[in-house]
Formats: sequence, C-alpha cells, structure tokens
Amino acid sequence: MRVVIQAPKGTKDILPKEIYKWQYIESVIAQLCKEFGYKEIRIPVFEHTELFRRGVGDTTDVVQKEMYTFTDKGGRSITLRPEGTAGVVRSYIENGMASLPQPIKLYYNITAYRYENVQKGRYREFNQFGVEAFGAAGPSIDVEIISMVDTLFKRLGLKGIKLNINSIGCPSCRKEYNLKLREFLKPLLPELCPDCNNRFEKNPLRILDCKNKNCKSMVKQAPALLDNLCDDCRKHFEGLKEGLDNLGIEYEVNKNIVRGLDYYTRTVFEFISSNMGAQDTICGGGRYDGLVESCGGESTPGIGFAIGKERLLMEIDSQGINIPEPGGIDIYIASVGEAADRFAEKLVYQLRNAGIVAEKDLMNRSLKAQMKYADKIGATYTIVIGDNEIESNKTVLKNMKTGEQKDVSLDSILNRLKNKNSL
Repeated sequence: MRVVIQAPKGTKDILPKEIYKWQYIESVIAQLCKEFGYKEIRIPVFEHTELFRRGVGDTTDVVQKEMYTFTDKGGRSITLRPEGTAGVVRSYIENGMASLPQPIKLYYNITAYRYENVQKGRYREFNQFGVEAFGAAGPSIDVEIISMVDTLFKRLGLKGIKLNINSIGCPSCRKEYNLKLREFLKPLLPELCPDCNNRFEKNPLRILDCKNKNCKSMVKQAPALLDNLCDDCRKHFEGLKEGLDNLGIEYEVNKNIVRGLDYYTRTVFEFISSNMGAQDTICGGGRYDGLVESCGGESTPGIGFAIGKERLLMEIDSQGINIPEPGGIDIYIASVGEAADRFAEKLVYQLRNAGIVAEKDLMNRSLKAQMKYADKIGATYTIVIGDNEIESNKTVLKNMKTGEQKDVSLDSILNRLKNKNSL
C-alpha cells in the first residue's frame, strides 16, 4: 500500500496559483522600506535557546509553551526562531552595528515557528515582515515606525484598520506599579489559572496578557500602567500622540495593550481590523529600550513591529482587494518534427534572453495537443514551425485572444514581440 506523506500540522504550501499575491505584497514592502530608509537583514532560522529566554522572556507563553527547541549533535540547546526581534538584536550586537551611524534601521522577511493551536490565519510555521530601529530614544522614531505601517496599509488599499496605542512605562514605573498590581491580584489568585499564579511573583504584568477567558474577565478592573507612569514616560507618550496628531494619523489609547513579549517598554501599539473576528490584530509592535543590554550589548534604545503575512493576505481577501496577476506566456512555439524542434529550441532561447516569456513543447505532443496546451497556459501568441516553415522562413503568428492571424518571417518574430505595436 502506498503511503502518502503529508505536510506537518500547522504548515502550509504556498502554491504557484497564489504566490503572486505574496510577491506583490513583498514588492510593496521592499519599496516602502527603501523610501523610509530601512535596509534588509537576513538572520538564521535557529538560534541558541538562551537568546530567546533572555530576549523574549522566561515568563512569556512563547518561551514557556510554544518554542520548537532541541539539542543538536554538539549537545547545544537550539531553538527555531519564534519571532524576529531577538535575532536582529543579536546580530546588531555581534556585528558591531553600534559603531555605525545611528539610528540603525532594518527590516526582514522571515519564517517563524511556534507550537500553537492551529486555526484560521494562525500556523505553526508562519511568515512575518518586521522592522527594527536602534539608537533613537525620543518619540519621533515611534511616530515614524507607526506611520510606516499606516502607509503600508493605505498602499495596499486596506480600510477600517484602527490604531491602538498605549505606554507600559519603564522599569522604574513598573517597580511601583507591580506593587499596586500584586495588591489587586492577590485576592484573585485562587481563581486565576496556574500560569498566572506562577507569574504573580516573577512578572505580574504578564497576567494582564493571559489568554484564559476567566483570567481576562477577572483582571479587567486592574489598575492601568498608563495611569502610573513616571514623568519621563508620560512625556514620551505625550510626544508620541503629538507626532501622530501632526501627521493626521488617527488612534485610540487602549490601556489594556501590554503585548505578549517581556522586552517591551514605553510605547506599545496594535493595528486592529474589524473584518477578522477573533484574529483581529494584524500588526503589533513597540519599544524595547532594555533588550540590547539584556542580550549582552550596551544600553541602546530600540523599537519595531511585525506583521504576519498570512493574516495580512486574509485581510486583503476579506476586503475584496484585487491583487493584479502577473502577465502569462507571451508566445508558445509549436513544432513538428525533429529539425523543427531544434529550431524552436534555439528560438525560445533567443526570445527568453530578450526578456520575452516563451515556451515550447517538452512532452513530444502532437500538434493538436500542443495547441490545446498553449490555450490552457494562456499563451498570447502561437506559431507553428515545421519543415516547410524552416525552408520558407515564414510562419503564421496567431493571437490566441482575438483569433487574428498574420503571416510573418521567422527572422522577425523576435523584433515583433519586442515591439508589440507591430503585431
């Protein structure tokens, strides 16, 4: 009995019939990043596990429950990247980018891996576009980063996307806030889930981001960090709002946003869609001023965001936005006989080198079958080459869309296709 091996749960093939949509959004992203001064970086698929423990945070669901971690043949603990920021920070430190003119502005397109419950728009292997900026401490870079996402969505034609912002302060703010939060949470501990109980001492802020429905409802009345900011953090947040107002970017202040990773400080933000049900966040990001230092570098401010491409494409589809399909086959050359096939082989080679999309028979089909194939692949033009055509140096150029036919010389095919006005 034949056993068919299937793709692992939580992974998805991106087939040729849909890849053009991915290529389109990636081209828009690349152009956007160029205009905003962000340069591409490519980082390893796997890193030492310690990087994510230190960078993402031991108390997060990502580290506690979702990472793909294994021991390699050298006895080292290795993890498939669950997100992009920690790897970029490691690269920033390791490659001495702190000595370069600041700020350092980077972007990436990556696959990432998390052992999550598989649902619509959420996979265990997923594709992410992200941006990271290092070295700028003031709110201006926060404004630029958010405006970048806003511009991307506008260029893609997306509507109804709302920006939510918040500040979760700095370690100084949190020290006092955590005392208030623990005081609020302590009576609730018997009713909170085991994970929240474990987080109570280590990082009570993580309890506010718990996905358990019961925990979510019980902490709704918890004191907000936004109401407990120090003067510097409050000033930073006011600067962010002033900058967004200056650009005419609408936003809502949402005190409940804390984001799911431990490295965030001060500014956190999410872009929310009303079209995707429970999976309504299509972009999330924030500032992480202590992350470079926690990963072994010098104290360096940083900020970034990430967008899941699967969710972005779902949003595009849900809004009925049409992504243009690329052009198909310019010309199909049908051949009859061995000599004609050799002639067609050379002609196709010449056409392709001139930038023309050309195909010929590779399956030893009959002429009738070749013409049917040309129609199926959407060839704009066809020609037939046999012994008579080679001898006379003439053939018939047929427009497969209109049915129009023209007698042409074989020598002129290349120039005619390059200059479509002559067809």
